[in-house]
Amino acid sequence: MGTLLGLLLLGAYGYGGWRFWKGFRRTNFSQGRLVLALLWPALAIGNKSYRQNFRKALKG
Repeated sequence: MGTLLGLLLLGAYGYGGWRFWKGFRRTNFSQGRLVLALLWPALAIGNKSYRQNFRKALKG
């Protein structure tokens, strides 16, 4: 059961990062694409501006 949960979380992390990477051009960011894509869960929780831009990136 723990392994399945871990795989689901890893899949969600990868999917969110991939979607942000693909939609990066729709955001207000101009640099740091890799770092922002890798740190998306922590930034989405703690930063309102990033959360708004993350939603823009996913809407594509």
